[in-house]
Amino acid sequence: MSKAALREGIQRWPLGLWQNGHHNFQHRFEKEASFKLTLPDSLQSSSDKYKATTANFMWLIHQAIRKGTQLRAMGNGWSFSEVAVCQGGAVDTKALRLSFALRNSFVAPAYLAKGGQAANLLLVQCGMSILAISEKLEAGGRSLKASGASNGQSIAGATATGTHGAAFNFGAVHDAIVGLHIITGPDRHVWLQKASNPVASDEMIKWLGAECISDDVLFNAAVVSFGSFGFIHGVLIETAPLFLLEEHRLACVYNNALKQAINHLSFDAIKDQLPYPQLPPDKSLYHFEVLINPHKFEEGNKGKGVFVKLFYKTPYRKDYSKRPRISEGFEYGDNTLGLIQTVLDALGPRLSAPLVPALVNKLLPLAFQPAPVAYGTIGETFANTRFRGQAASAAIGIAAENASRVLEEMVALNKQHPFAGAIAFRYVKGTQALLGFTKFPLTCVLEMDGVDAAHTRTFLQKAWERLETLKIPYTLHWGKINFILNEQRVRNMYGSGV
Repeated sequence: MSKAALREGIQRWPLGLWQNGHHNFQHRFEKEASFKLTLPDSLQSSSDKYKATTANFMWLIHQAIRKGTQLRAMGNGWSFSEVAVCQGGAVDTKALRLSFALRNSFVAPAYLAKGGQAANLLLVQCGMSILAISEKLEAGGRSLKASGASNGQSIAGATATGTHGAAFNFGAVHDAIVGLHIITGPDRHVWLQKASNPVASDEMIKWLGAECISDDVLFNAAVVSFGSFGFIHGVLIETAPLFLLEEHRLACVYNNALKQAINHLSFDAIKDQLPYPQLPPDKSLYHFEVLINPHKFEEGNKGKGVFVKLFYKTPYRKDYSKRPRISEGFEYGDNTLGLIQTVLDALGPRLSAPLVPALVNKLLPLAFQPAPVAYGTIGETFANTRFRGQAASAAIGIAAENASRVLEEMVALNKQHPFAGAIAFRYVKGTQALLGFTKFPLTCVLEMDGVDAAHTRTFLQKAWERLETLKIPYTLHWGKINFILNEQRVRNMYGSGV
């Protein structure tokens, strides 16, 4: 774009060679094509600042069209994939962190008639992080319904890529979204919500100055769409009353009883291993996660079994010991994984392959080990990223009924192509989002986190190809490593209509 005078709230962003937050890829943007959006200082009210920012989004779109330049919004650059980049420029939205509690007149009568309340809802700008949203909600006695394992994403980035967590009775982060304010062109912006569940009133939509579209199909298409419908400016989230999560960590033998649990979330066969064999009335199992070291795994051997994390949802109370914001003990630091990556790649596949199991066996017990029962809100519980720095992270969505079969195939594959990392299973209720990768009625997310080295990428490639050979339907997380994706694979995953 030219050096034309910029509007208040728009700054040039000298973005050239850019690296994502997890340092696993770089991208070169077009010179002088990127911008930062800020809240105009000359305006006093949050309402006026928000509306001025809507106008600034439209102005940027106009300039991009005039110059024939591609533009994509960027939040915190959290994705492992190149889902948020383009061949033109980027719009930095991190400074857009306004939030608005709704009054009753801003809420659709139909929502109120079903028992909904304005207090259940929070409108946030696209740049607000999951951490900041949790902190704001929890200070007022409310909570997000689901969160990813870490919280560095912006809300727009989290919903755009399908950030999922493990709320197996609820769904992914985007399943709590009930409205989207999208800037679709140089002179158009829309409020998009479901016709079957209208939440925003005419008064709220008039306040935004937006065109209202109430359509279930369009909403389900837009809520996970990596910015392809336009710039998401505002996100309306339906929240829950504040609650606590009670965390337990267990070492379990991998046997037929555990297979029933991981394939069907049927816990009767392992109830004697659970902290509460019969659930008390004030607790419900919220999160079930299985961690596996593929280099130390043997069916029927507890010493080479799996590590289970359970989170029970309990009523909030003030008299609990808060878990530390920064985890104590060993964590993969910003340089640890990078150092391992350098060593493995420098040695080459033939010489470094024998080192992988020893490295993983040494490091994983330090990060995944039994611990005392811990309590925290959703924001306190999912406050840290397990792997940082030179990390690789891939996630595969499969139907839960295939979980044990897929696990055993991955362990067998690991013997041929050593994986420098760990495997985990998390479970998410299926989504209605058209491109939500948690599309199976009960989705098991097979997560593979480790060192971003050649060994890892080879293993991932072979893992995806193995599922195709076995004809096991799968999807890939849009925001994680997914270099195998192409048009045909996307159609195989989501149908020919996408």
